[in-house]
Amino acid sequence: MTTDDLLTGGTNDDLLWRQLKSLPAFRALLRAVEARFYAYIPLPEPTLDVGCGDGHFAAMTFPGRTLTAGIDPWWGPLRKAVQSGKYGLPIRAMGNNLPFGDATFASAFSNSVLEHIPDIQPVLDEVGRVLRPGARFVITTPSQYFTEFLGGAAFFERLRLSGLAASYRRLFNRISRHTHTDSPETWSARLAQAGFAIERWQYYFSREALRALEIGHVQGLPSAAMHALTGHWIVAPWESSLRPTERWVRPFYEEDAALDGGAYLLLVARKMANGPIEATLPPPRPLPVSPVYPGTMRHGASADEL
Repeated sequence: MTTDDLLTGGTNDDLLWRQLKSLPAFRALLRAVEARFYAYIPLPEPTLDVGCGDGHFAAMTFPGRTLTAGIDPWWGPLRKAVQSGKYGLPIRAMGNNLPFGDATFASAFSNSVLEHIPDIQPVLDEVGRVLRPGARFVITTPSQYFTEFLGGAAFFERLRLSGLAASYRRLFNRISRHTHTDSPETWSARLAQAGFAIERWQYYFSREALRALEIGHVQGLPSAAMHALTGHWIVAPWESSLRPTERWVRPFYEEDAALDGGAYLLLVARKMANGPIEATLPPPRPLPVSPVYPGTMRHGASADEL
């Protein structure tokens, strides 16, 4: 069994099962949906992971592959990324001051990271600097619908308690450490300032899926305690114990992408220039929704397939 198999529970599970066996359900569902995107988006080496954290997402999403570099400002999770062996260069660094030369990388991605950075434009500019002309930069991030879709806020609004609804939205954003929950138009403008053009994007995670995540935050408290004590999120990572949870979240993992709104955004941008360009936003174009087994994922497929 490979190191990737030890991290992900074997090669016969689809992405949802692999995540459920290693993370609390709410986080596992979201990460499984996001990991599936990368089966259809070519990310040629050398690749940069902007905000790699502990390397768990890379281990789940890119089995059998060592990514060129991963950066993160926090040494605690980065130490685990070093131990995972998923990165040739796991480096502690800030996103606005990358320790790489101009045009070093052929691709980059940042998975659910940029929403936590208050001053985001210098980070986008710096990623643009280290990417080669024509390189892709893939981003997942909460959308402008994130707080609108929250079930707790909707409950207070039904009771005509608009103040409590607004407080709940602020609280959930604070718990999630979000400083941005923005529209694709806002991201298009930011990326254009850094020389990127969005070539494909979509919403994902429906109102119902977000409310499952919302409930899961409460249910995940015992997992958080377990992780603090043992370093592991799941004490019994077996299908027999996880089957009820899997049945609950499976419909959200397999749901079709909505064209008119979702709690999160996938943005696929391409570096067009070394400075600002005109911002444009094409119509949304969702990627396929189908079961993905990591052993069959086609990372590095030709650009014509995107």
